[in-house]
Amino acid sequence: MTFFENITLALGNLYSNKMRSLLTMLGIIIGIAAVIAIETVGNSMTSSVTESMSGLGVSNITVSLTHKTEEDNDGGVPLRLFMSSTPSEDDLLSDEMVEEYMAAFPEEVTRVQKSVQVGTATLDKYGDPSTTISATVTGANRAVLDALEEDTPLLTGRWLRDTDGERAICVVSEKFVEQTMGCSNTEAVGRSVTLTISGMPYTFYVAGVYTYDDESSSTFGTIDDDAIQTTIYIPLETAFSITGGDYGFESLTVQVADGVDINSFVTTTGSFFASYYTRNDTWTVEASSLSSMVEEMTSMLSTISLGISAIAAISLLVGGIGLMNIMTVSVTERTREIGTRKALGAPNSAIRWQFITEAVVLCLVGGLIGVAVGVGFGSVLASVMGVSARASLTSILIAVGFSMGIGVFFGYYPANKAAQMDPIDALRYE
Repeated sequence: MTFFENITLALGNLYSNKMRSLLTMLGIIIGIAAVIAIETVGNSMTSSVTESMSGLGVSNITVSLTHKTEEDNDGGVPLRLFMSSTPSEDDLLSDEMVEEYMAAFPEEVTRVQKSVQVGTATLDKYGDPSTTISATVTGANRAVLDALEEDTPLLTGRWLRDTDGERAICVVSEKFVEQTMGCSNTEAVGRSVTLTISGMPYTFYVAGVYTYDDESSSTFGTIDDDAIQTTIYIPLETAFSITGGDYGFESLTVQVADGVDINSFVTTTGSFFASYYTRNDTWTVEASSLSSMVEEMTSMLSTISLGISAIAAISLLVGGIGLMNIMTVSVTERTREIGTRKALGAPNSAIRWQFITEAVVLCLVGGLIGVAVGVGFGSVLASVMGVSARASLTSILIAVGFSMGIGVFFGYYPANKAAQMDPIDALRYE
């Protein structure tokens, strides 16, 4: 009997015993469906997290000041018992360090973003002095605004320049113009706004208006338009003048060029800046990247999905045992058929392959049904969780292959039992 004849015979037996075949496949269907559904949800969550964090700048490196530990001192000057939580001007990252860094890695570094948080500014709502509007004030260099422009382009006016010095100018969002100025974006350019920062009034002139992005702005889950806070950008030197702090930075953001191995360059960047602090017994520099965080989170989600899938796969074992039981019953029911075939000259291998093929077909059909159910259920769960469904083709192929493997493994014993049957005893069986 040929391979295709075995498949035809197996499908015929499945059809003639539809209910028994369905009940036999149920364990396989549930197991495969559970594994595929879990993998689909896990894959969807992983992709969603990766895409979300990519929007935050996976190719960026954050360089930050941090306190030294005993290991950092290498047995040198003992650490101070009570270290200051605020670095002095000599401890801060300087423009000179940044310039030397960019000169050392001109091909790897696209730009270095420098910023300082000034605080929260308040002013009256346009047309309603009883309502207060709040906005975040940030001092920024041109590199920060260049990165901002990729997602929120300038509508009118100009961005700040590194040569603006301590000029009292600012760049605001179109939402801020709507909230506080009550005019068009074009008319807002050149107008003055008085911001109250830490109880002190400061007057700025609007140099430009950028696009309001409701996804990146902090709405804190509220639909109250007046509660929306956008960011006002002012020159760096102006920001330091307002805060009264030392000129320097506790952290920097480095944007790496395309094609650079971010994980390797993080270590290089950290070592470069840390070299300036070898004689500083309190502070050093560490570099980190969202890329490594994304990899760790992806690995964690994959491990969780794999663990849950392994638990769900136990039902496949139960389904395989049920398959072996039914195939054993089937061999007993068809004893005379087996005896007749052997009496007509069918070799043991033909009998064995007939029943193995039937077991594999049974599992394959169950596996395909399980895949369809799993992808559908996983897609529904992903939709409920608010992420795009992404079924894993690799998981589907592995699941179908595994179901066929179960058919071979659990179908071999009853198939071999049928093959070893004595034809005379089989023909006598009632």
